[in-house]
Amino acid sequence: MTHPVETDPCPCRSGERFGACCAPRLDGSSPAPTAETLMRSRYTAFAVGDTKYLLDSWHPRTRPRRLELDSGQRWVLLEILDTTRGGPFDDTGEVEFRAHYRTGRERGILHERSRFARIRGAWRYVDGDIES
Repeated sequence: MTHPVETDPCPCRSGERFGACCAPRLDGSSPAPTAETLMRSRYTAFAVGDTKYLLDSWHPRTRPRRLELDSGQRWVLLEILDTTRGGPFDDTGEVEFRAHYRTGRERGILHERSRFARIRGAWRYVDGDIES
C-alpha cells in the first residue's frame, strides 16, 4: 500500500488529516509526544507498509533484526481502548488497542496491551501482551 496524501483522513482514525497526524511521525519531522501518538503512528505504518518506521520506532532491546509484513493483510480500523501513563512528562506508558484487519475474505482483530518507553526523549515500542 502507498502512503495516503496529506489531505486524506489518517489511517489511525484520529479524525485528523494524514498530513497533520501520522505523516510527520512517519517522515521523521515530528516525534510522537505521547505513547498513544506513537501507537497510532505505528498502526498507520502497518497500514501503509512502512517497515523502516516500524523498526526505527521499536525499542533497541526488543527490536527484531528485520520485519516482513504480510502484503495480503489490510489494516482497516484502530480502536484505542485504554492508556496508562505515556504522557509528555512520563518515561513509560501502556496503550491497549484493537486493530482490525482483513486477509482476503477473512476478518481478524489484534487486541494488545503495548508497553512503551521514552529513550533520549523519543517514545519507542517495547513489547506487548496479546489479549484474547
